Amino acid sequence: MSTSSRVALTTLSGPGGEVHIGDERPFAIIGERINPTGRVRLTEQLKAGDMSSVQADALAQVEAGAAVLDLNAGIPGFDEPAMLSRVVSAVHEVVDVPLCIDSSTPEALEAAVPLAQGKVLINSVTAEIHSLERLLPLVKRFGAAVIGMANDEEGISMDPQRRLAAARKIVEAAADHGIAREDVVIDPLTMPIGAAGDAATAMFETVRLIRGELGVNVSCGASNISFGMPDRQGIDAAFLTMAAMAGMNAAITNPLHAPVRTALLASDLLLGRDGFGAAWIREHRAKTGVRSPAG
Repeated sequence: MSTSSRVALTTLSGPGGEVHIGDERPFAIIGERINPTGRVRLTEQLKAGDMSSVQADALAQVEAGAAVLDLNAGIPGFDEPAMLSRVVSAVHEVVDVPLCIDSSTPEALEAAVPLAQGKVLINSVTAEIHSLERLLPLVKRFGAAVIGMANDEEGISMDPQRRLAAARKIVEAAADHGIAREDVVIDPLTMPIGAAGDAATAMFETVRLIRGELGVNVSCGASNISFGMPDRQGIDAAFLTMAAMAGMNAAITNPLHAPVRTALLASDLLLGRDGFGAAWIREHRAKTGVRSPAG
């Protein structure tokens, strides 16, 4: 594996127990589907207070292997604190995994995070001064972990060194607020490959730099890489496999996409995170009914 050193585990918790993000643990899938962006039906349901799709998505993603669920309730013109709070409560009614509270609005975090049962991951803070000053005190107050996005006031750079500098700023600011390094997960930023030919290679290099210098765990919004391209699931699966090799150990992605799920199971096996292939064999048996590991 091409990571330079092991880093401390990032520990999250839910009613069902703890989830650890780290090199010696299975790749942590953070289920992305509870998000109204681009989902007209879900948006209308949320506006009406209907949590049926939210709960169905929660159950399906956990069943498909999500270790954590990302919850987003940002709909322009609607009361995000109230809506996000209802989503958190609805999800806890049906699943017991840790939650990733996806909002950069302090009022929404103040309303929703206390309803989450356990230690949450807050998604996200950037290296912009106003973001650090508004959100890091909340992360500390709630005893949460946080995703830090490697961009600053100058926007998103394709230069890995500039992304590293933004990540460094986040880690240092978190330390100033008393947030442990293992509670900071950096998102090195995934851009669409259709818009920038170096989107993936720049991201992989950023992962290596962040791991080598800052010693923190790394996640990303994986589906961004394939935006606008055909066969998005195939691209996402290959991208995540390569990202895992570069040192990424978590991602916000869709576990319901079979190529993605299979690629991550295979990555865990090949990187020594699936002892004796237990998870790979279990998945194979579930799909085929075959009781032998051969096949």
